[in-house]
Amino acid sequence: MYNIDTVKKRLQSFGYEVGKEDLYSLSFCVEKVRDTVKNKVHWEDVPEGLEHIATDMACGEFLNAKKTFAPEDLANFDLEPAVKQIQTGDTNTVFAVGDGSATPEQRLTAFINHLLTYGSAEFNSFRKIRW
Repeated sequence: MYNIDTVKKRLQSFGYEVGKEDLYSLSFCVEKVRDTVKNKVHWEDVPEGLEHIATDMACGEFLNAKKTFAPEDLANFDLEPAVKQIQTGDTNTVFAVGDGSATPEQRLTAFINHLLTYGSAEFNSFRKIRW
């Protein structure tokens, strides 16, 4: 079920620990996204098939607010890939991680934009006609 606890766990999976001071802002973001999804698909609540998208959207809203109003809270937020290259015997796999020219702020912005927009096309599958 889509709720604040799910969003907290998702943020923790990204490496952000939600504190007491974040609860109001996080709650606001969760309800904002809930209303957005409900308005787009014309359901009474977030459909089960869109919960993962709503969770990521709420994370994106929260991180965007943090980036704007309290960027120091994201100072330890690491967007560097853990693995860039794997070599086994004569096989070498290099993951596309960019040319390294993106600043940490640019990577954070791209990540937030991904969270806010990824999966929005799936709304069409759940849309009801409003009379």
